[in-house]
Order: sequence, then C-alpha cells, then structure tokens
Amino acid sequence: MSGAIGRRSLLAAGGAAALVPWLPAWAQPIASGLPTVGGADIRLSIAHRMLSVDGRTSHAIGINGTIPGPLVRLKEGTTARLRVTNALPDEDSSIHWHGLILPFHMDGVPGISFPGIAPGATFTYEFPVRQSGTYWYHSHSGLQEQMGHYGPIVIDPADPDPVAYDREHVIVLSDHSALHPHAIFKKLKQMGGYFNHNKQTLAGLIAGRDQPLNDRVAWGAMRMDPTDISDVTAAAYTYLVNGHGLADNWTGLFAAGERVRLRIINASAMTTFNIRVPDLAMTVVQADGLNVRPVKVGEFQIGVAETYDVIVEPEDRAYSIIAENSDRSGMARATLAPRPGMSAPVPPLRARPLATMRDMGMGDMGMDHGAMGHGSAAPGEPMRHGMRDMKSAPTVKDTPAVQSISPMPVDRTGEPGQGLEDVADALTYRDLVALDRNPDTRVPSREMQIHLTGNMERYMWAFDGVKMNEVTAPIPFTLGERVRVTLVNDTMMTHPIHLHGHFFELVTGKGDHAPRKHTVNVQPGGKVTFDLTADAPGDWAFHCHLLYHMHAGMMQVVTVRAAEDAA
Repeated sequence: MSGAIGRRSLLAAGGAAALVPWLPAWAQPIASGLPTVGGADIRLSIAHRMLSVDGRTSHAIGINGTIPGPLVRLKEGTTARLRVTNALPDEDSSIHWHGLILPFHMDGVPGISFPGIAPGATFTYEFPVRQSGTYWYHSHSGLQEQMGHYGPIVIDPADPDPVAYDREHVIVLSDHSALHPHAIFKKLKQMGGYFNHNKQTLAGLIAGRDQPLNDRVAWGAMRMDPTDISDVTAAAYTYLVNGHGLADNWTGLFAAGERVRLRIINASAMTTFNIRVPDLAMTVVQADGLNVRPVKVGEFQIGVAETYDVIVEPEDRAYSIIAENSDRSGMARATLAPRPGMSAPVPPLRARPLATMRDMGMGDMGMDHGAMGHGSAAPGEPMRHGMRDMKSAPTVKDTPAVQSISPMPVDRTGEPGQGLEDVADALTYRDLVALDRNPDTRVPSREMQIHLTGNMERYMWAFDGVKMNEVTAPIPFTLGERVRVTLVNDTMMTHPIHLHGHFFELVTGKGDHAPRKHTVNVQPGGKVTFDLTADAPGDWAFHCHLLYHMHAGMMQVVTVRAAEDAA
C-alpha cells in the first residue's frame, strides 16, 4: 500500500519525538513519517525561536514553533485554506507555495502578488489544489528563508498513485549559519570569495595538485577563480537534513523488503547538493512534483528549490544518505535503517572540483588564455575570444552587472553538474522523460533569449545586465501563447532559475513527453531551452533561487495578460 507507516516504526519513533521540541513529528531524530498539518482549515504561525544544531544554538525563524515548518499535506481536487499569522514583532513576512499552480494573488510574493503580512496580521491563502506531488513553501520576504522559514508540502493524488511504495520519508535539505543572513550578504558584497577557503595554493602547485602554473597565470589574468563553485561554503554553513546536523544522525526507519519513497527537497538558501546513498541504487520517479518514467541512478545533483522523489529498496542493514555540497566543503547526512540506533559509514568529502574553460562559456574549444580583446586571430592562429564582448549578446545591457559574456555557450542538459562529470550513473536532465503526455504540444510561436549575468567582484547579479531595482517594465506574455525561452549563463556560477505560477517543458529531445519543471539549474557557461505556455494570468516572480543572488538583483517580473488587455 502506498505511503503506509509501519506500526513498529511509529512506536520506536514515539520516545525520540519528545526529545526535540522544536521539530515537527516527521522530522524527529527517528522519523515517524506522519504528516503534521492538513485538512480543510490549516493554521500556521511565523515567529522567532532558537535552533540548536550539533550542540550549537542560534537565532532562527520557525513556523508553528518548528524548523523546518510543519509538513503541509493536501489532497488533489480539494480546496486549500491556510491561515497564516505573522507573529514577528517588527517585520513583514509571507509564504510562497513553491511549484503550486494557483491564482497569482495567492502566490505570496510581496510587492508583486500581494502586499505581504504585517506584524500581528493574518492572511488567508485559499486556492484549488490542482496537482499532486512533492513541493515546499518558504518566505519571500527579505532573507527570512535563510533563517529557517521553510517547510515541505506533499499533495496526494486524487487517482491511484502510479508510483508503488510501502513507506515514505520526507528529506528536507537546508543550510544554516550562526551568522545573521545580512552579515553573510555584507561579507559577499565586500569580497565575493569571502567564504571560499579552498583556493589554490603554492603548496598545492608544488605538489602537482589542481591547475598547472600556466593555467593559473592565465586564469589570474582574466580575474577568474576556478575554485569558485559556491558563494557560501561550509566555512559559514552547517548542512541540515530535516533540521538536523551531521552529528545528529536523523534516521528514517524501514522494514526489510519495503519499497521506500524518499521525497527530497532542496530548501537551502545557497547550496547545490549532490545526493547519493552508497551501496544502494535510487530510482527517480518524480521531478519537481511531476511523475517521470523511472530511471535508475547512483547519484544526482539537486539545485536550490528543486525536488526529486526516488524509490530505494534497502536490505536489512543501515545506509547513509549523503548530500554533499557541490564545492565539497561539507555535507548533510541522514540514515536509513531497519531499527533505531543503527548507523552506516559516512564517506569522507571528495576532492573539490575545479571550474574549466567549458564553465567559462568556451564550449568544447580552448582559447588563448591571455586574450581579453574582441578581435579574431590571424589565419592559422587560435581564435581569440574576449570574455566581455557585448556584441556577442546584443540584448544584454552594458552595465557593471556584466563581468563576462560566454563566447560559446552550449546546451549542458546532458551533463550531470559540476563535480559529477566522472560519475557514470549520475542523472542528467536528458535522462528525464515525463510519464504523461505534455498538456500542450503546440510549436512555439516566438522565441526569446535571456542572459544570466553577474559581477562576482562587486557581487551584483542580473538578467540581461539589469538588476531588479533598475527594471522599468515586466517581461510581457500574452495569455495562452506558446514561447520558446533560452537561458544563457554568462557567469561561472550555477543558477537555479524559477518561474512562479507555471511549469515549462525542457527542450531535451523528448518530444511530447518532455520533462516539465518549475525550476531549472543552468550550468556555468551553458544554456537551457524550455517551452512555456503562458496559461496563468497575472504578475509572477521570475528569479534565480540562490537567495543572495536574488537579493542582489537577479529577479524580474513576468506579466501574463489577455491580448485585449495587453494592447
């Protein structure tokens, strides 16, 4: 039976649940897997609280007194009514229901879809539940998300679930810091690489590690750092599973022979995770809440705000669930076990990856490392590519928010992500095939290109060189139109791009079964193309889901209007 909770595991979990009062039942050290809030009238309260992680206590923001917030369990075909009270004494708040298809004024983005929730006020979100799957919710006010204002959503399907499983566990990944998020942002503005403590060293050069001397000199001349994989690293972050640090050993129980569904949500502010369960294969059955044809993998990369559901079939032993930060400076860890108190070996952190010329937007070609001009080489000489040739991107505005332009960006949806290039069984977007036929298979009537731009030295991020506070008009769509959008990443950072209120189909050669997503990771120097049906009228946020990138300007508004209204 799908989603059944074993009675023995519930009894075993009961004793542990009382030990951690700031965690909901499903996130206790030994998880019962039970939903926390549901039904026709759900009440949530946002308030300050303290959070203890691996023995260290710091200030945070919780929902109903817990971090993560309670698991919101809904049913497809019903109406959700969620009364949200802001108990913060001196700041507005909000909740965005990430990935949910709903009227724009219920989307929860202050300044775009509603004014926000004032201190002491209550706002009632009410909308029809038109989908099923794994989603999440979080604040869209300031930097509250970084402080613990997030939680999971599971929507049970109205019809029988095509995924067969005996038990489920929700796995919420996040990054927590004792530093206040505004202090983190200030340090990034002062020095983009402030938290990168794994730069190349002279000792490493002498030992033959990392780049050879010529490459280091060339990259230095271009003011590019190949070790700059994550803006905020384990130097500031502790990585959490369901609110638990590495030493806490959150444990999800199972019985031997069960098919276990792991609903994995990346609710972090800034961290891309690489997920694996050593000695246990995973079968991906859902991406961003929508069913896909099962694909067996050994590891996958999950960008900020993405969700993946996987099925595992563990034997009668313990397993470690490893969520390693993409720069490999730290990890989150959980355990799958048939009995409480068990643990499995935790592998050491792997060697950190280095960015390559491909991450710089050079495609499959090399370049003259010393070239900073825009001209072509003489016959017989290598092509010289400027790293800031604005003629290569005529739609991009020449502003300080553009440090570089990718000379030859390529579609990287067939690649698993930075650091996983040598993992043979790692998931790529091209492995995903929608289980059901796409609802709209029309050929797009127009195309558009959007460049993801940034300046790491000044910590400025933008779309097409224009930061959010400098945008003069929204990106317009006509209600019902079909548009092909290509995102071009002109930076050396991976960007998870999220469009509110819509799903889009990745153009990966899967025809009318293209994978549909609400968030897509665009790899450094690469591009991603998707087809969008603008079927949700209203104003919608469109942004990078790295919290500090969004805060620093990589956000715009998409407006969808009927043709007569747009005229």
